Amino acid sequence: MWRRTARSLSPLGGHPRIASKGGKVLTESQIKQAGLKVTLPRMKILEILETSGEGRGARHLRAEDVYRILLTRGEVVGLATVYRVLTQFEAAGLVSRHNFEGGQSFFELDRGAHHDHLVCIKCGQVVEFLDEAIEERQRAIAAEHGFTLEDHTLNILGLCPNCQAGH
Repeated sequence: MWRRTARSLSPLGGHPRIASKGGKVLTESQIKQAGLKVTLPRMKILEILETSGEGRGARHLRAEDVYRILLTRGEVVGLATVYRVLTQFEAAGLVSRHNFEGGQSFFELDRGAHHDHLVCIKCGQVVEFLDEAIEERQRAIAAEHGFTLEDHTLNILGLCPNCQAGH
């Protein structure tokens, strides 16, 4: 069952919508250009990452979360395979890995747009945000110290409203 390729499952004539990056749909050929063979487990994991934020905002998933979703859908795939595929996706630039509070790795599709994170230290909820005033201040600080800002990561740790209320 897992040896079938995307083409054999595609209702779209061999060009399925696999994942979006920067608003762009990734097709089989683009997955292959990333150096990866298009397989059913890879497609299913990409689909989970792509749809994980729909309706509830949870775009950041641990490998265990992906594995649990696969199991609830009746898919037969091992946790080791999920870890391996996520690591391959990271190396290919399809996903980003974040290490928030607690030392666990969280994965999200690399959609090409920069954002920062609010992370609840109790329940692990992650909220993405972009604040241009913070971005400008970071550029100014870098310039004050003679740095050219290439990239940055900002994770603000705290308690979400639910955890503050004791829920």
